[in-house]
Amino acid sequence: MVSTLGVAVVGFGWMGRVHTQAYVRVPHHFPQLSVRPELVAVADEVPGRAEEAAGQYGFATAVHDWREIAADPRVRAVSIAAPNFLHREIGVAMAEAGKHIWIEKPVGLTAEDARAVAGAVAKAGVQGTVGFNYRNAPAVAAARDLIASGGIGTVTHVRIRLFSDYAAHPEGALTWRYERERGGSGVLGDLASHGVDLARFLLGEIESLAADTAVFIPERARPAGATAGHTRATGGAPGPVENEDYVNCLLRFASGARGVLEACRVSVGEQNNYGFEVHGTEGAVFWDFRRMGELGVSRGTAYQDQPVSTLYVGPGHGEYAAFQPGAANSMGYDDLKVIEAYHFLRSVTEGTAYGATLDDAVHSAAALDAMSRSADSRAWVDLG
Repeated sequence: MVSTLGVAVVGFGWMGRVHTQAYVRVPHHFPQLSVRPELVAVADEVPGRAEEAAGQYGFATAVHDWREIAADPRVRAVSIAAPNFLHREIGVAMAEAGKHIWIEKPVGLTAEDARAVAGAVAKAGVQGTVGFNYRNAPAVAAARDLIASGGIGTVTHVRIRLFSDYAAHPEGALTWRYERERGGSGVLGDLASHGVDLARFLLGEIESLAADTAVFIPERARPAGATAGHTRATGGAPGPVENEDYVNCLLRFASGARGVLEACRVSVGEQNNYGFEVHGTEGAVFWDFRRMGELGVSRGTAYQDQPVSTLYVGPGHGEYAAFQPGAANSMGYDDLKVIEAYHFLRSVTEGTAYGATLDDAVHSAAALDAMSRSADSRAWVDLG
């Protein structure tokens, strides 16, 4: 028997739209789900934005104050896609109101914030899913299975990269993303958080790290009004960029493997260049988000001059079969969020966590805090 679940979305910028579209699509891709999301309410403080969302997607209610959603008995699950500085307050309040939460990373500004949300979720006995979407790519799932099975031998080292140009233009507006008080860290929380999650998802726990950070565009113009995404601003009063544009980090894993994680938001010429290379004693595996359905694999006994072949993922890899019937048919970014919605709704209905959890968010946030401490002290930091 199929039942309905009242859902709400808090924050209707780009990510709020992505969550909403995922709710709409998830029954089509995962008809086996015993629950169907019902769009009950949407909240956004920007005048007109919530009303526009209700008109476009069919939310029953549009409000400006997210607290109305916390008090709404029709709402049983909430997507939190608001700015980082609101994650802790909203996440804790929703959990205390008995609502399951699907919250975007990095879950606050610090590991303390992530722990507060995780604690509230655990105390309330609700489910909490976190937006680490890249682990949902079927090729990443295939890579994890290959690594875990010993298909490339014992992992020796990994390189994870997350390069983007979304903040490369010097006229990019000085939004909350560049402020310590509201954005927290810069590229650490935005991109490196995904890198840490991929590192742990593929190779297990990180034992210690050493990091270096830099700000390459130290000043930006303040926007004149409300912004969405990464808009430009000219003529506004200039202000300082308070968090990092770039990070590189050396990793030591509990397994003994070594790693390099590098992320930058101002990389001219790089558009969503996200990926990894994992090397083992008997082979290697390579993934590039821009070729999401392909996995480079090197296996055999040649060692030197051993070739790399391309695996086109298909049914049997991750959740690929829910989207395409045969290998090499393309999937996209939004599909990864549909998988995330599926994991969230399945967690709610079965009472068992699926996909990325708040525990994953806490581990990621702890690593990001350690990167900041390492960059300040110019020393290795244990994650203990």
